[in-house]
Amino acid sequence: MRFPRASGLLLHVTSLPGPYGSGDVGPDAYRFVDWLVESGQTMWQILPLGGAGPGNSPYMSSSAFAGNVQLIDLGDLAKNGWLSEAEVQPNQIFDGRHIDFAAVAPYRLERLALAAKRFFSQPQPQARGEFGKFCEQNANWLDDFALFMALSERFVGRHWCDWEPSLAARDPKAISAARRQNLERVNFWKFCQWCFFTQFGQLRRYANERGVRMVGDAPIFIAHHSAEVWSRPDLFELDKQGRPTVVAGVPPDYFSATGQRWGNPLYRWEAHAKEKFAWWIERIRRSFELVDVLRIDHFRGFAASWEIPASEPTAVHGRWVKAPGEALFSAIAAALGPLPIIAEDLGVITPDVIHLRRKYQLPGMCILQFAWGEAGEKRFLPHNHDHDSVVYTGTHDNDTSLGWWSTAPEADRQHLREYLATDGHAVNWDLVRAAFASVADSIVLPMQDVLDQGNGHRMNFPGRSDGQWTWRFMWSDVNHGLAARLHRFCELYQRLRLDKDR
Repeated sequence: MRFPRASGLLLHVTSLPGPYGSGDVGPDAYRFVDWLVESGQTMWQILPLGGAGPGNSPYMSSSAFAGNVQLIDLGDLAKNGWLSEAEVQPNQIFDGRHIDFAAVAPYRLERLALAAKRFFSQPQPQARGEFGKFCEQNANWLDDFALFMALSERFVGRHWCDWEPSLAARDPKAISAARRQNLERVNFWKFCQWCFFTQFGQLRRYANERGVRMVGDAPIFIAHHSAEVWSRPDLFELDKQGRPTVVAGVPPDYFSATGQRWGNPLYRWEAHAKEKFAWWIERIRRSFELVDVLRIDHFRGFAASWEIPASEPTAVHGRWVKAPGEALFSAIAAALGPLPIIAEDLGVITPDVIHLRRKYQLPGMCILQFAWGEAGEKRFLPHNHDHDSVVYTGTHDNDTSLGWWSTAPEADRQHLREYLATDGHAVNWDLVRAAFASVADSIVLPMQDVLDQGNGHRMNFPGRSDGQWTWRFMWSDVNHGLAARLHRFCELYQRLRLDKDR
């Protein structure tokens, strides 16, 4: 699908300012939309919206369908009368620049539990009716998710395959009994999902009404300890005990000499094919209920996946195994029609990956930080860009542009200086301008790059399990005149959204 010529910013919701220890969909999210409009930006790209998994990664969620309850605006719950003003007073230990997940998560969950208890104890016919409708419309994933979360609390620290055997195997009698025994917590998790989807839907409508499209992110794989792997183990490469036989990752590359062993279970594609890819169709359909454009992470995995024996400690000893990408995307297109999907086609890209992306007219990605020097990817140099591309200065997995520049080899730096006719003293803005000038239809800039932020402000470092995903910005970081500068770039390079495009 051809995208309009436009630009946007990459900023996960957790990185927003806000009083409760991490960003959420409260007032600062609306303020950010307003600032995007002032800046001429028409896309807001975020990271996956599912609950964070091990290492607080949004790419290891406990569900492919559920939202992250940590993003719920507590202030809105207070307005509904489910929390008191005293209960939504911020904790003084919260840091405006970094997320302390160990402190933030229990603070938020405690208040969500209070709000749920009051919601279910108060006679509120309209709200209860809306909640009931939500539960009915989402029952095909919500019922299993809510029970999975309740049981995860009951068997804290244990993967689902180590639960009581009857529950791990989903014996119907055991499941029915578990729903009754854990009814309060099951309802709590359903209430949280209702709050999340309601609030995020309101934020999306606000953005859309102002010409801003929400760009979501769907990881190709999901966590082993997730509601969907537990409820549909037949769709994943697991043994009889429910443990992965092989896991996902990528071979040694730019980021790691031993590759990346993600640990997600791989799909049993023949089982998906027998059901005409119904699970995937539903996953994509549900994703577009939240966002306007969807970036699919690790797109190359639909052509072939790096299969690592589960017993291997690293990703070095693996093999490429073909995946039915054409059959899958044909089924999705037949069921849902043409969709605005961005294919994350980074890493080892072979002709079959390129063919798959182009056959379904999905724009790929170009990363400007990767373009320079003899070892650089020449397809990322601006003169090699295509219209059906989305250009980034960097992504959540890279250092900021200033941080990258400070450690880049001198040969790469010299190549950039000559190519862009610059001395490199403000290289982040050199790359921003190069992105704006590209023939690519869309560009997305990490918020850190337009805030002139260097070392210490990156979002994630692939291969590291701790200390990631914590970055936040503050409104005091937004220099006077920044919005006007970005807006002028949109004018110069014709990336302003026209009324007819809305």
